[in-house]
Amino acid sequence: MSPEEFRCAAHASVDWIADYLSHPERYPVLPKMEPGQLVDALPASGPEHGEPMERLLDDFKRLIVPGMTLWNHPGFLAYFANTAPGPGIIAELLCAALNGNAMLWRTSPAATELEQVALDWLRQWMGLPAGLFGIIYDTASTSSMHAIAAAREMADPEARTLGASRGLTLYCSEEAHSSIEKGAMAIGIGQQNVRKIPSDAEFRMRPDALAAAVEADIAAGLRPFCVVATVGTTSTTSMDPVPAIADIAEHRGLWLHVDAAYAGPAAILPEFRHILDGAERADSLVVNPHKWFFTPVDLSAFYTRRPDILRRAFSLVPEYLRTAQDGRAVNYMDYGVPLGRRFRALKLWFVMRYFGREKLAEMIRRHIAAAQELAAAVDADPRFERTAPAPFSVVCFRYKGTDDENRRILGQVNAGGEFFLSHTVLRGKYTLRLAIGNMGTTREHVMRAWEALQRAAPS
Repeated sequence: MSPEEFRCAAHASVDWIADYLSHPERYPVLPKMEPGQLVDALPASGPEHGEPMERLLDDFKRLIVPGMTLWNHPGFLAYFANTAPGPGIIAELLCAALNGNAMLWRTSPAATELEQVALDWLRQWMGLPAGLFGIIYDTASTSSMHAIAAAREMADPEARTLGASRGLTLYCSEEAHSSIEKGAMAIGIGQQNVRKIPSDAEFRMRPDALAAAVEADIAAGLRPFCVVATVGTTSTTSMDPVPAIADIAEHRGLWLHVDAAYAGPAAILPEFRHILDGAERADSLVVNPHKWFFTPVDLSAFYTRRPDILRRAFSLVPEYLRTAQDGRAVNYMDYGVPLGRRFRALKLWFVMRYFGREKLAEMIRRHIAAAQELAAAVDADPRFERTAPAPFSVVCFRYKGTDDENRRILGQVNAGGEFFLSHTVLRGKYTLRLAIGNMGTTREHVMRAWEALQRAAPS
């Protein structure tokens, strides 16, 4: 592709992106698409000869966009809604052009050092202690798996060469994200050695139940090695009592990992700094800027105060990767499974610099206020009930009827194309779940979604 051809195609692409970002509500947030529809619409084999970019872009607009669930849409109110804003999109474009691989300091010095700088800025904004080691992975699932592997290294150093010993036991809330159990599966701990601790009436891990489980396992000859506390659980955004959990972890020598993937960014607000109380005692912590920090997917920030153990768990340096370096050079390949590493720090740096802490905090604060208004509206409608507290930007509620009636309400609203909500099950009841997280989502969007839910509900 010649520079002129690239320039022409890039301008056309950027024009489409700018038009989309200016008014994404022209598109339905959920596609009207059947499984296999795109597969059937495309040729069964790739082309023998190249095609012009105009045709590729036309097919992108004709075939791909109508088949996409649009996460970057203000009506996306499902799961943990997120945003890819202009600065982050531009950073991704530049990152692709540089095509760096930050596996070693030598292979991408600026990418490596910008990762250190951007993560330290984020650490400061969240009020975490100085001296934490930070590294970017793709998702919180990967970050938490690395935390569990580091915990295993601390408890069972021979696992690196001999494989995991039997009896290593991990603890998390029954409300913890499924990635914790998956991480234990991935590194050989096994599902039967994951203890899901009961939660209280507000869906927070019960420290008394955790302590009892740990003591019972020790008495049974098992080896407790790791506990995961969640700040902002996936279903309800509840916060486990981290200080009390830290007391138990310290008493029994367990690695404490804090999963703040969703809620962590709220700590940049002075009035929400307390949500990370106790996290300074954790051995590791994860927060996802690609959730509620307005950074394009994917970027998961992992912090640890025990980088020596993380490195011991993963460092493996064949001759072809050996480099001469001074004491300040960091080779991120030594701190995880991936060797190849995208230059993800660039988009985080662009977002932080373009908006600044005050603007980012203002947007998070606005989302929380909209969620509080929605929670009050739900409480005021006798046909509906809230099923969990709403400490952040997610509201869980249901129509006071059957599970099937709630499914029909959700299906009707989602079929309208303006909004997309998700669901969960709490205490055995099907629950509607509205999550505010897109930068473009306003109070008006949230209240229109609420009105659509009210219209869909039986009188």
